[in-house]
Amino acid sequence: MKRLIAMILFVFTVAFSVNIIAYAGDGEGNMSGGGGGMGSGSAQNIWHNGDDGVRVTVVRASDNKPVTTPIDLTNKNESNVVRSFKKKCKLQYKNGASLEGNLSTYTYINPSQSLPTVITGNSSNNIAAIKAYFCAEWAAKQIAGWTGISYDKLTDGTYKLLLEPLAYFTFEGFKMAMTATEAAKYDQMLSGGLRSKMVSLSHQNLPLSMFLQTADMGYPAYSGSTSKPQSDSTIIKQLGLGIVKFKDDGSDPIPPASSTATYRTDTDVITSVTLSTDDEIDPDHTAKVTFHISGGSFTMSNVVIPEGESQLVWCKWHTPSTPQTVSISVSASKGSLDVDSITANIVSVDGHEPPDPTASDRNDTFSTPTVPSPAATTSNTWGVWSGYWVPNWVWHEDWHWVSDSSSPNGGHWKDKGKWVDEGSWHYDFTSYHAKLSASMSLMPSSHDWSAKGKEMKSGYGVTVSVTSVNGSNAPLSHVTAPQTGLAYFPEFDYKTYWRHLDCTISGTSASLEFAKNKYSTYEDRVQFTPLWFPDGTYTVYTFLEDAWTPAGMLSENLTDYVKINGNVYQDWHIGPKLVE
Repeated sequence: MKRLIAMILFVFTVAFSVNIIAYAGDGEGNMSGGGGGMGSGSAQNIWHNGDDGVRVTVVRASDNKPVTTPIDLTNKNESNVVRSFKKKCKLQYKNGASLEGNLSTYTYINPSQSLPTVITGNSSNNIAAIKAYFCAEWAAKQIAGWTGISYDKLTDGTYKLLLEPLAYFTFEGFKMAMTATEAAKYDQMLSGGLRSKMVSLSHQNLPLSMFLQTADMGYPAYSGSTSKPQSDSTIIKQLGLGIVKFKDDGSDPIPPASSTATYRTDTDVITSVTLSTDDEIDPDHTAKVTFHISGGSFTMSNVVIPEGESQLVWCKWHTPSTPQTVSISVSASKGSLDVDSITANIVSVDGHEPPDPTASDRNDTFSTPTVPSPAATTSNTWGVWSGYWVPNWVWHEDWHWVSDSSSPNGGHWKDKGKWVDEGSWHYDFTSYHAKLSASMSLMPSSHDWSAKGKEMKSGYGVTVSVTSVNGSNAPLSHVTAPQTGLAYFPEFDYKTYWRHLDCTISGTSASLEFAKNKYSTYEDRVQFTPLWFPDGTYTVYTFLEDAWTPAGMLSENLTDYVKINGNVYQDWHIGPKLVE
């Protein structure tokens, strides 16, 4: 039996979320290490979460020559793409091809099995889900069908797959589709025009979503920064690609890799890797995978996987209460792991509370900042194999000669055979999904007696209420509730300071609100608006995260507003004192 897919030689990067970047010492307090906002973008220049995909090209292994026209895979309906380039792969651009506008209708494929999230700007890590997807036998068979190459030929070691992340976004009012390499080359044509509007996407989240772990196809293993925008040259030469290799049995085994992860303190998280097998792991001979963490161990038992397939395996654990580095090692009793060691950085999001606003505060040059919208992942899919026995009873003959003197032939033959079950194991793949749903309400404090609905005067406090649920068809052992909410404020340009919301969890649901404000006379759960804030909309932005699944972390951007009209001084009355 062929060893279908030895390894995907790319790393799906950990793209840090708002709190991690600030913790790491980013003086500007970017909203996301995976990119944050969209530069100086607007409605004419915007990318929406989930507008991503993968370009797949079949490459001949002997000389790294592309042998098929690239195909673009995406989960979305991208029929509104009006600008794209003629489909070429990264290798073709490396060999001298130039960008050419596509004058025909943009074509793409929606695979029957949804792609995992490709472009992410949060602290989840999708490498396990991406590898599990493209290492599956059914994925190889689909690609064979789309490209017109027989499955046996595609997987006999003659070819490799070149993967490139795709982004679909609006630029200068036009919906566009391009790979990381195309975006970098297009930016060169525009003398930095794309970077100036879409830097977080085009030069950070998109190119850093895939890069090589081991040098191949003439491209080096990337070891640079994964938390800041990259240059056009770096993207073209090193980023925005992954490689799938097909090998026969007998090839040298590829050792497991190591990876990194970032988690917040005192949080339930899920750490996952991919278990693959060349041989059947059946229900009578199951595998177990053990995660060794901080002196303890977490074991996922009774894992079954059909021959030539793979599955995510994971453990759910609680992070330490103080910042530190935790080393995680992973071992399996059967099969092979894609990752066997993980360095987990445990970070704190506390200690960045805003200062108490005072009556003497001024900001005469204030202009309302753009509300950030970092990349967020609101849904994930994964699955688990199960097996069942299908009997096939076959009679096994066992003839013996029985002597008999009374018989004319001196005896007779007798079959002492028996029925033997020559059945086989059959397997089902149970798919699970999770979707993060959340809403946020911002209202004037109950001690603001002059407020009317959502209208209030500056200087008073506001309250926030977030309700959320990680809705899933999976058992509770597969998921967590959202646990972390960080609220940012316009007077600080949605940077530098934030409020870590108090969280109350019930199952996979969570309610979040401000912690008690130490500056409040009544110890209210409020944030005081600055006295100087101009009349108009006061919008609070909350990044909700730490809703974990085996396929990665879910997160969501939330906003709500109040209307400022006047200030607290207008509620004061100065009059003569009554003298008796």
